[in-house]
Amino acid sequence: MKGEIRNYLIASSILIGSCIGAGVLGIPYVASKSGFLIALFYIFFVGGIILLINLYLGEVALRTNGTHQLSGYTEKYLGTKWRKLMEFAFIFGVYSAIVAYLIGMGESLSFLIFKTLDYSIYFGIFSGFVMMFLLWKGVQGLKRFEKFGVIIVLALLMFILILFTPLIYIENLSSLNFQNIFLPFGVVLFALLSFSAIPLVVHVLRKKKNLLKKVIITSSVVSIIFYSLFAFVVVGFKGGGTPEIATLALGAIFIFLGLFTMFTSYLSIGNALEENFKFDDLMKKKKSWFLASVIPVAIYILISFTNLFSFTKVLSIGGIISGGLTAILILFMAKSAKKKSDRKPEYSIPLNWIVIIFAILVFGIGVVREVLSIFGKA
Repeated sequence: MKGEIRNYLIASSILIGSCIGAGVLGIPYVASKSGFLIALFYIFFVGGIILLINLYLGEVALRTNGTHQLSGYTEKYLGTKWRKLMEFAFIFGVYSAIVAYLIGMGESLSFLIFKTLDYSIYFGIFSGFVMMFLLWKGVQGLKRFEKFGVIIVLALLMFILILFTPLIYIENLSSLNFQNIFLPFGVVLFALLSFSAIPLVVHVLRKKKNLLKKVIITSSVVSIIFYSLFAFVVVGFKGGGTPEIATLALGAIFIFLGLFTMFTSYLSIGNALEENFKFDDLMKKKKSWFLASVIPVAIYILISFTNLFSFTKVLSIGGIISGGLTAILILFMAKSAKKKSDRKPEYSIPLNWIVIIFAILVFGIGVVREVLSIFGKA
């Protein structure tokens, strides 16, 4: 019984840690622009969709012999061409996240040191070079920072809830702006994405696979509640003055904690991307490092000259395009896996074309709106 509880807690912490990351820092801003209640709807609506798709992905893993990553499941059940699309979604999502973190780290350092955002671009480039160096040296010895990063994020949220709840103004939570009704979708989606952690959770539970469904549900509920409370407190405290990176409104210690959160998230996904290039695409160290470290900084510099240079905008683009594509592919995988199962799964979730078409419509509309907004037409 103790072993079962231990496995349950470890697996849940992995999935919660994968979900609750630096993306949470952008939720209060979009909530303040659209209205807290609109953002709250998105947190629960998108959270419910992600929960369902994670359950489908978990079922795919349970139906499959051996250990695979998302691209491996895609190739097995959909073929090589679809695997390439899954890899594109992964790489696009990581690039988007890294660029967003560079924007966030640059703005946070500039504000922390000079009390202005005027030097953000320079600090962003500096942060990029620091991360290039760390990734070149290899971050295997820094893996422990990922665990600390999860603890820091949860501690950050708890401190904010405790310290700022008495300072909430209810009127800040009641306004609605229907002109920005679609604004929270991409940022909330990005913040809730945790697909890539499911294979690791399945591996942790390899001797207790019956716990997987419970772990996925628990982790999703915890993440949804944390995000809702975080948006409630920050928007209730700052209202329309909420900055794009929530911690900038809360004082130096929280800016520092936000920086550490982005730092650990950057290390984690940067290392994952480099390993993807090395082991999945069989690239040499220099090329994989260049693609994982230098290219994102170059993209950061390029978009600094465009209207896309925004923490929440980049998160939104990455969330909708990468998350939407991945979610749709998982649904098709789940449909195929039900027919080509290697083994009987510990649980099975009904799936029909109505669910798939609904998801395609939701994410498809989001992708179209995001692409149009890039060109200033939405």
